[in-house]
Amino acid sequence: MELILWRHAEAEDTTPDLSRELTDRGRKQAAHMADWLNPRLPPDIRILASPATRTRQTAQALGREYERVSALTLGASAEDVLVAAGWPDAPYPVLIVGHQPTLGQVAMRLLTGRTGDLTVKKGSIWWFQGRERAGQLQVVLRAVAAPDWL
Repeated sequence: MELILWRHAEAEDTTPDLSRELTDRGRKQAAHMADWLNPRLPPDIRILASPATRTRQTAQALGREYERVSALTLGASAEDVLVAAGWPDAPYPVLIVGHQPTLGQVAMRLLTGRTGDLTVKKGSIWWFQGRERAGQLQVVLRAVAAPDWL
């Protein structure tokens, strides 16, 4: 299974938190990452986004169908994200558009098997692949990309 974590792009510093919109810079970040992602995404990708406005606006930059998933909202746990994605057994690849620190916690868990935090930069993706080798799950980090690197 492939799992892509995409942190929402830069958002306004306003309240309420769930209604924060992307800034002009954030829209450019999302568009730039979407331009890089679109030709690389598998055709059967399932895209899941937090109900927060900024995550939905980030997902919309792809120009594809996505699902709004309440379990991915602010304060979600790493386990919430992995359950929503169906990790590691989903029969399709999944792209999650979400928030820090949750996405960093998912990345830490996938890379080390332990709890903790990693920093996922705004607008960035972390692309993982789960595969079975000798009866055990192996996690491969396929890519890390930030919109300003592309």
